[in-house]
Amino acid sequence: MFVLRNMTHDELERMIIALDEPKYRVNQIEDWLYKKAAGRIEEMKNLPKSLFAKLSECAVVTTSKIHQKLISTDGTLKYLLQFSDGNFVEMVLMRFDNRANLTACISSQIGCKMGCKFCHTAKQGFTRNLSAYEMVEQVLTIMQDTGLKVTNIVFMGQGEPFDNYDEVYKAIEILNTKLEIGIRRITVSTSGVVSRFNDYTSRKLLPTLAVSLHAPNDTIRDAIMPVNHRYPMDALKKAMIKFNEVTGKRITIEYILLERLNSTPQHAQELAEYLKDIKCNINLIPYNSGDKSDFIKPSHKTIQLFKLILEKSGKKVTQRLERGADIMAACGQLTGKYLNKN
Repeated sequence: MFVLRNMTHDELERMIIALDEPKYRVNQIEDWLYKKAAGRIEEMKNLPKSLFAKLSECAVVTTSKIHQKLISTDGTLKYLLQFSDGNFVEMVLMRFDNRANLTACISSQIGCKMGCKFCHTAKQGFTRNLSAYEMVEQVLTIMQDTGLKVTNIVFMGQGEPFDNYDEVYKAIEILNTKLEIGIRRITVSTSGVVSRFNDYTSRKLLPTLAVSLHAPNDTIRDAIMPVNHRYPMDALKKAMIKFNEVTGKRITIEYILLERLNSTPQHAQELAEYLKDIKCNINLIPYNSGDKSDFIKPSHKTIQLFKLILEKSGKKVTQRLERGADIMAACGQLTGKYLNKN
């Protein structure tokens, strides 16, 4: 059976020709797949009965299924999606009061190789990369389930996007061209895989770049982010400055606040010094501990003082709104809970 959501335009065209149908049917099918997020062939109402009958015999829209769906009191939705090989991946839909934007946080891998100490996904190890179509599938599943149009995409779910770079970029192209999500509304987050920066910077379609920094110096970053052993902060800084110079774009610095470890006033001053030559905005993320954790979320007073020191350095600083804490919305929490039960 053909799986329509897993097929390229050319593959769909070859299938349509083999079914003795005109090529323009491909565009009709893709319109249903991407813009209307159809989940079944039966929903493709403008197809002729002859093609409908042929497709019903040889194809399905998707073989993935929602294994679990959690709804937060703040409106956040978290999904555990199961693929045909039995593997699971997580995605989240975030809604914010007084904003029309609907942001989907999607995963690029099943598991992760990076081994960040504070990350729930890291505890699960690495299983495999996702294909571009499996990443797009996450967005389409959300749209199909909710009937809502996703407007923003962040590659901040499970996995390191730059470790699955080629497929991630294919997914970006599909999201931009087929789902018509503006490139400025797509963000790719990396833990600092510097070797991919040059290629990413040279792309014509250039989403927002976010860097998960999470430490003000190499000593702390070495301890919590093994990627820093290969790409230390000096190399990462040079790569970010070059990105600024070549693209003219700002970078989003993501910084998880961990009690005592990286959140003191001294750490804030050290971080401000590190970032002073980088054109960036800073997004502070209070730690989401989940059921069991070696780390602690700082107090509100600690977070506000940290934020104030950074703002005094001249940087734009935001504190990420805490969404879905009651439904384990942090990356890997839901998968980890499910796997631990089985």
